[in-house]
Amino acid sequence: MRIGIFGTGAVGRTLGSRFIELGHEVRLGSRTADNEAATEWAGQAGERASHGTFADAASFGQVLVNATSGSASVDAIGSAAPTDLEGKVLIDVANPLDFSKGFPPTLSIKDTDSLAETIQRAFPQLRVVKSLNTMSADVMVRPSQLDGGHNVFVSGDDADAKATVRSLLVEIGWPADDIVDLGDLSSARGAEMFLPLWLRLMTAQGSAAFNIKVVR
Repeated sequence: MRIGIFGTGAVGRTLGSRFIELGHEVRLGSRTADNEAATEWAGQAGERASHGTFADAASFGQVLVNATSGSASVDAIGSAAPTDLEGKVLIDVANPLDFSKGFPPTLSIKDTDSLAETIQRAFPQLRVVKSLNTMSADVMVRPSQLDGGHNVFVSGDDADAKATVRSLLVEIGWPADDIVDLGDLSSARGAEMFLPLWLRLMTAQGSAAFNIKVVR
């Protein structure tokens, strides 16, 4: 599968490397085609790795991933040609964090809306699924590094799109029973509003190597 990733930060590069390990082709996209981090990553990740602009990533990918800063997500996706978004699944792993007043950040979107819903409204031709936003990048791609079962969530309005994302999550290493379907895309509000607690937990523990588990 060809996967186009919006964003060249740690999350985008970590996901991209994992997808390549699993045999997929990945193109990282940024504002400019010569982004230094993306160029270095592609040079190290092998022949199935490439990089370019956001528009290049959108045209390349059969499945897309939004790993940009939440405040920049709509603009980044909007730089793609509308025809290159048509019908594609977009896995939104970003969070609407606002660092304008320092750390810890607040949420720029919350309560009655979410970043995922904002993206879906802006680009109705996409099939947006929220997932993987409630943990660090390392845990996203190596869930087995943590002892015992723990959970990843999916939210979305399109059942087939969620099935595609579930399949990729299992391929990454998430046991099917640990994938929790929260419901339609409005449930992404809860997943995104978990981030203030996640950040406090990270600060308290001095580590991002943790996740949450739903105990039934």
